[in-house]
Amino acid sequence: MIAPFTTLEDFATLLGDLPAADKSASAAAGARNAVLTKPPGALGRLEDIAIWVAGWQGEAAPVINHPQVIVFAGNHGVVAQGVSAFPAEVTAQMVANFAADGAAINQLCTVAGAMLDVIALELETPTNDFTKEPAMSNEGVISALQIGWEAVSPEADLLVLGEMGIGNTTSAAAIAKALYGGDAAQWAGRGTGVDDAGLARKVEAIAKGVTRQAVSSGLEVLRCLGGREIAAIAGAIARARQERIPVILDGFICTSAAACLQKAAPNALDHCLAGHVSDEQAHALMLEKIGKKPLLNLGLRLGEGSGAALAINIVKAAVACHSGMATFDQAGVSTE
Repeated sequence: MIAPFTTLEDFATLLGDLPAADKSASAAAGARNAVLTKPPGALGRLEDIAIWVAGWQGEAAPVINHPQVIVFAGNHGVVAQGVSAFPAEVTAQMVANFAADGAAINQLCTVAGAMLDVIALELETPTNDFTKEPAMSNEGVISALQIGWEAVSPEADLLVLGEMGIGNTTSAAAIAKALYGGDAAQWAGRGTGVDDAGLARKVEAIAKGVTRQAVSSGLEVLRCLGGREIAAIAGAIARARQERIPVILDGFICTSAAACLQKAAPNALDHCLAGHVSDEQAHALMLEKIGKKPLLNLGLRLGEGSGAALAINIVKAAVACHSGMATFDQAGVSTE
């Protein structure tokens, strides 16, 4: 589907008119849940997840047959400030590894039965160094949003979004500081493993970039401090909402894209779950800011959509139990 926006104003208007979950389907799913062969609440959050999926699918007994994982890759000009333990060339090398089925996300998609798409965005041309100028022009951020929008498969019934981009934890931390305030140090983690000197440079770059750009609206924060892969994630989240496809958010970088959307439209993330809380120090705080409780806490900090891909099977299990279990009447089990 061709993206129905050509300006940030168009995109903001789209975010202001997003479809909601089907309340009647949610109610019907809740009624079904109440008569399944189990004690009330015995499946804990799985019950809530199944009812939530039902609302977005518009079905009292939903199914998940076609999960899609999309990994967007982009390079960042702020890497010139010495904020990463690895050079920008690693982004393209990892994209090649994805294509060769050699990365963790490839294996996790196989386990989850998910289709994997990897989309590289102008790796040969990093975004601008946001300590000196906005990371992207209006045209640049719109192009990335459009790529994300158009990457979502019309067959997908569950969407996971991941990223690859050397330097992108610096962008995510700058986004967080611009949106929520606080000290640069509270948002800056070690990312791919920078040493103390690298972490100090990262904190300095975040503080300098947020001060220089001086933006607070969600979409302008995305443009001025984000990356192409972060903007593409935002575009894909918005497209999923338009199609009523449930989304599982991944780690710190993915959550920063989601936070920009929520800043622009408070209900923009109603169709999203947090797949996990990562080991990147500020991810838990960012999840708290967007009001999402993670499904998993395994100390992951890889990116690639890995934590969210792990959570696919939790969502599938929730839906399978809800839609496949017998009711008390069907099973001939007494409720007395």
